[in-house]
This record gives sequence, structure tokens and C-alpha cells, in this order.
Amino acid sequence: MKVACTVWLGAKGVKASDLSRLLLKEEQTAAYSVEIWKRFRKWGGIPTGITQNVKDLLASREIENIFENSDFILMLNQASGDRQILAKQLNISPHQLSYVTNSGEGEGLVFYGSTIIPFKDKFDNSLMLYALMTSKPDEVEKRKKLGIGERND
Repeated sequence: MKVACTVWLGAKGVKASDLSRLLLKEEQTAAYSVEIWKRFRKWGGIPTGITQNVKDLLASREIENIFENSDFILMLNQASGDRQILAKQLNISPHQLSYVTNSGEGEGLVFYGSTIIPFKDKFDNSLMLYALMTSKPDEVEKRKKLGIGERND
């Protein structure tokens, strides 16, 4: 099964987290998102969501159900209020929270089932793979100027 997603081409500063927040803001699109999430899981899909602030995500009871039924959560640096929500919802210890408190790039926590694993991933930024995966706006612009990763179909 293929699922198509609309990308806002050329939109400056629009991030996936902003798009998720906008979709979940309205009751009708939030309810639709929950229904699609459930169907994708039922069909063997692996739905994926991203948010910058978990408190925005959990403002809706319906969306909170998605969060509660998520088996895998990757957490990077979190704001204080979001850390407290995550600590309560996922039973994260104060020591584990230190990995998402003022953490650097590539540092955080992985929550899988009932297991919480801290990580530090220092990816070599001189690699071509780094240039293809970075989401830093200045580095993406540099990559575009150099023509790295462009398809020539």
C-alpha cells in the first residue's frame, strides 16, 4: 500500500512539526488523523508523527490516544513543560530526563515498549550521507547550490 503526502514546495521555514500541529489543531482534521493512524496500523503500516512540542500534541484527547498507543518514541532536547509531561506519561526517571535537558545535537532518549535507552550519535558531518540527511537550513541551501542529492530522471 502506498500513502501519498503533500509537501509544501518552496515554503520557507515550514517544518514537518508545524504541519503536524496544523493538522491536529482543528477537531475535524484531528479526528481524521486518528482514524487514518488506526487504519494504517491495522493494515500493517508504521505510521509516523513528529512534533516539536508534545503538549500541543496532547491538547486533544483523541491525539493523546495515538501517543499512548505508540511503541516507539524518539526524544531529542525537550522544553521543561514537555519534559514533565513525557516523564509522567512514559515513566522516565530524573536521571533519564537529563538526556533530553539542554542536550546537544544527536543526543536524546529512545522509548521502545517499556525500555528507555539514552543515546549520543555524533555523525561525521564531512560525509556525503550527512549532506543528504541534514535539515539545517543553511546546510540544505549549500547542498542545493552544490547540486548534491538532486535526481536526474
